[in-house]
Amino acid sequence: MRQLILGWVFACLSASFAFADEPANPAMRGVITSQIEAFRLDDFGLAFGYASPNIQNYFQSPERFEAMVRNGYPMVHRPAEVRFLELREIAGAFWQKMLIRDQAGFVHILDYQMVKGDDGWMINAVQLLQQSETGV
Repeated sequence: MRQLILGWVFACLSASFAFADEPANPAMRGVITSQIEAFRLDDFGLAFGYASPNIQNYFQSPERFEAMVRNGYPMVHRPAEVRFLELREIAGAFWQKMLIRDQAGFVHILDYQMVKGDDGWMINAVQLLQQSETGV
């Protein structure tokens, strides 16, 4: 029953995006999906809440976090497509690989480092791994 409820909640959260059927931790996937949805709605305060304490301490405010996202990771602001790729554990850290297609059709491969906190999973880092050179 719990799996059925989690599946329904996740389906509701991810309805705005096309996701791959790759295995992923549902809780981690929910956090990433929720943050991207918050970006799409320009709710950078909510998006900031999905970041780990380390990230929150570094940026100090949702406004500074917004500036970093808009300048450094504009593809996550309003993506045209989001796919979850493989989840990996590297040196004890969990990394969720993502394919994100921006509004211009460019494909970006990003890695989200996820950490477990008292209230669940949080995003601790995002790395751009690859970017396509032409739009589709």
